[in-house]
Amino acid sequence: MYPTVIIPTFWTRRRTRGGERGGVNYDHPTPIDQDGTLPDCLRSLETVRGLGKVMLIVATTDESIEHTAEDRVRGILADFPGIDSLIVGSAEMGSLRRRMEQLEFADALGGVGLSGYGGVRNVGLILAAVLGSDSVVFVDDDQVVTDPEFLARGTDGLGEAAGPGGRPVLAKTGYYVDDAGSFKAADPRAWYDMFWRQLEFYNKAVSAVATPPRLKSSTLAFGGCMALHRDMYCNVPFDPWAVRGEDIDYVINARMHGGDVFMDTEWSLVHRPPAPVSAAVLFRNDVFRFVYTHRKLEFSKSQVDLRQVTAESLMPYPGHLVDSSINWRARTTALLRAIAGPERSAYLEVARKAVPQAQNYARENCERYFAFQRRWPMLMDRLWEDIALKSLFTGERHVDRGAITGRFPIIGAD
Repeated sequence: MYPTVIIPTFWTRRRTRGGERGGVNYDHPTPIDQDGTLPDCLRSLETVRGLGKVMLIVATTDESIEHTAEDRVRGILADFPGIDSLIVGSAEMGSLRRRMEQLEFADALGGVGLSGYGGVRNVGLILAAVLGSDSVVFVDDDQVVTDPEFLARGTDGLGEAAGPGGRPVLAKTGYYVDDAGSFKAADPRAWYDMFWRQLEFYNKAVSAVATPPRLKSSTLAFGGCMALHRDMYCNVPFDPWAVRGEDIDYVINARMHGGDVFMDTEWSLVHRPPAPVSAAVLFRNDVFRFVYTHRKLEFSKSQVDLRQVTAESLMPYPGHLVDSSINWRARTTALLRAIAGPERSAYLEVARKAVPQAQNYARENCERYFAFQRRWPMLMDRLWEDIALKSLFTGERHVDRGAITGRFPIIGAD
């Protein structure tokens, strides 16, 4: 069976500075009046052999533009009639929510939705289970596939004892390259980041795994080049309370539950992300992300049913930024960046407010993932090839979208 390709696509009303409260913010959502990078992504998939169902999960920064964003994605897909696509928006999410409530999983609704990176990816996993997919491959909408054997390469060995020492490979990741073919991030080594060094740690980590042998255990995962076998994705969900970096967070989740994510050094694609609107907002979200991960690792030590994952086992990245030094690293770096400028006031705000806010957010939310995860395998078992939802999402049962969304056609229109 061909893998289901899942493309999360994020949209916003227009480019604005600032982020959502609580640190939840998309790095570079596409303005609703533009096509963004999605057409190039879809165009590249047309050349991929073995392409089956392509599922696009439409998320927005503002509920008021949900239907407009879905219409925009439908308009883009109209140029690619050869792609067997399924668009998942508010109407589909409503059907899923009602079905989960019917099956008495209303308590798990907080971890599934069209808001936040992890919640959006979990929607894709659930619908893949509804369709009976043995595997899924995630591709982001700012990626370009250059290898016609992309899916064959990504699923090669998946579900088999093909890892080092004959270990089962249930989760794989490739890596990103830029248009020049480099897998390293540009690292300016600015003096004000002397206590942060995020890009340096990242480059060390990716350099270590992007070398032979082909498959090796990785502390990194790239959510836009990631393959999951059903035995993994039906047991381990993404963490919807991880502000960003939900792909690397998935490595931690897999390890806690006795699995691993393997880097395939022969699997890659081109990453063409738009520039972030605000470096300060991106840094703020990273503060929330790493503080949350540190708290999550500490809390997991009290859970007797989990394999222990430590910051040391995640070195050099993200390990250096999720140990007990993260709070002073974040505050000091914010102050140094405020001195260096630009966005001085924004960085001062991070030092003054965002670090304690991140600590509160982590304290209030890190327990929620573990409760949600324990319900996840039961939910996926109940929804596997669920007749009610499968007939809806395969087109066997037609739904009048106008009646659901309120977008009624004009009477008498030609």
